[in-house]
Amino acid sequence: MAKELPELLAEVRAGTGKGAARAARRENKVPGVIYGAGKEPVSINMNFHYLLKRLKQGRFLSTLFNLKVEGGEEVHVVCRGVQRDVVKDLPTHVDFMRVSDDSRINLFIHVDFINADKAPGIKRGGVLTTVRSEVELEVLAGNIPDHITVDLEGKKIGDVIHINDVVLPEGAKPTVERNFVIANIAAPSGLLVADEAAE
Repeated sequence: MAKELPELLAEVRAGTGKGAARAARRENKVPGVIYGAGKEPVSINMNFHYLLKRLKQGRFLSTLFNLKVEGGEEVHVVCRGVQRDVVKDLPTHVDFMRVSDDSRINLFIHVDFINADKAPGIKRGGVLTTVRSEVELEVLAGNIPDHITVDLEGKKIGDVIHINDVVLPEGAKPTVERNFVIANIAAPSGLLVADEAAE
């Protein structure tokens, strides 16, 4: 089922190069570019405060947007990079890639853990150690999952959760072939001390 895409707003930037980009920043705008899909790149500007607010909402690099460009095109895009000021950590440039719904793209997808209250290992005082809070998946642009779910029910101290243990959304697959670790349930330090004493 197709879901409503979040919108982004931008405007066409007149001129290219460093001079035009500097002029945009003086006007409290962030320069950017839209590229891909076999079309010519389009230079854009985004309002600085508007972009900063969207960045703070999170998952900016793993969301398919409907980008409306005033004076230009309306296009589906994913963000491929946000350059930031090295001192202030504020956005100075943004890159978007055009995609069609049937394009396959690599994105980092958030990992959600559920049923911690049904994990014997955690009830005994074990600690969930997250190795990867995000996993890079190859997904269909028209069906980007909001997250992947790791079910902790029944997990004991010492259990390790690999990517192959997780049911991935339809059409999604890891970009790395090996069966990498997502998380594990480690023994609490007090239990380790007690075990060592018993030995």
